[in-house]
Amino acid sequence: MNANWSAICVATTVVITGVVAASAPASADSDVTRIRALESRYAAALVAKDLDAAMRAYTAAEDLFVFEAVPPRQVVGAGAYRQHVRDFFVNFQPPFTFEVRDVVVTVVGDVAYGHNIQHLVGVDTAGSHIDMTFRVTDVYRKVKGDWFIVEEHASFPVDPQTGKADLSSAP
Repeated sequence: MNANWSAICVATTVVITGVVAASAPASADSDVTRIRALESRYAAALVAKDLDAAMRAYTAAEDLFVFEAVPPRQVVGAGAYRQHVRDFFVNFQPPFTFEVRDVVVTVVGDVAYGHNIQHLVGVDTAGSHIDMTFRVTDVYRKVKGDWFIVEEHASFPVDPQTGKADLSSAP
């Protein structure tokens, strides 16, 4: 009886382990898909100049932290970032394009991190043509089943010869 009981326990453990292992990647893949969709919705919201939709990509908490590529260089809190996005909308004439591409995400439980390339083309209110490609690293948190950006770092490469930002460089 002991040998049979041991065999049953081992078999059950193998089956349970197999089910857990098989379901883990599917869950992570689903989360990656959802985070990529969040980034796509964010890009669409910017192009539509829909402030509320753009802010749904970010935590509504005041612990949101953003290192921005343009002034102000650091934005802390959802309220301050909302104002920053509002200012962005005011400074660009419609239409403009904004895309998020090359999204790479790693999910670890209810936290994820990733990076992407963002490209903006448009005309500012002074009539200057803007064409910027920048790099973004995001930290995401899953809250009640939904993913939000909780920390972001946007930057441009710098030309070491001139010390100036390279706004058109792409990987």
